[in-house]
Amino acid sequence: MTTSRTSSTSITSSYTSASPSHAEPPKRERCPVCLRAAASCICRWIAPVSHAVDVLILQHPLEVHNAKGSARLLHLSLPNSQLLTGEQFATDTLAALLADKHNVLLYPETPGDRSLGIAPPPALDPVTLLDPARLRLVVLDATWRKSRKMLYLNPRLQQLPRLPLRDTPASHYLIRKAHAPDQLSTLEATCYALMQLEQDTPRFVPLIAAFDGFVAQQLSYVMPHAEKA
Repeated sequence: MTTSRTSSTSITSSYTSASPSHAEPPKRERCPVCLRAAASCICRWIAPVSHAVDVLILQHPLEVHNAKGSARLLHLSLPNSQLLTGEQFATDTLAALLADKHNVLLYPETPGDRSLGIAPPPALDPVTLLDPARLRLVVLDATWRKSRKMLYLNPRLQQLPRLPLRDTPASHYLIRKAHAPDQLSTLEATCYALMQLEQDTPRFVPLIAAFDGFVAQQLSYVMPHAEKA
């Protein structure tokens, strides 16, 4: 994951010290690992899982500090994963990220893509799925609308075959409203895809269980407010 920092020149004067109402509020301490506020750290839910398929997570900038997002927990739990933030990526950057492996995009084949200027994906060759160690799963972490925009803005992603998920259970993602019954969180969808590609369901069950703990933690912040309403 790349992080950019911007430097700013602070202007100090007697006016600043004499006007406490204009002083910036102290920033909340953040966990350097999960990037959450220290009081709501989710590091206890990190559940490292060995996996053969590489995972590349392309995260929309609006998801970085979204408390309901699951991509950071997913990335911290998958040793062979990369997390990159952006909406539109340089062609050479994507080319480097997608080099040396068979890439499949975890994204449904959606009707109407062509009317939006999104090219139809190539067919998925089953032969490429036979060796998980030669595979890379590309995941878009964004809302449905933003993920389609990311796809539109990155023609290189449109050239990837897509992986359809089969027989997935109902989502455990109780903290975010789904627009369709079969929609899953980024973590759930990726885990089910890895189960399918590596033909090993039990190995990824602990990560789904950890996700349940993460969801329960987020719900614990919401429920007291709902009870007061």
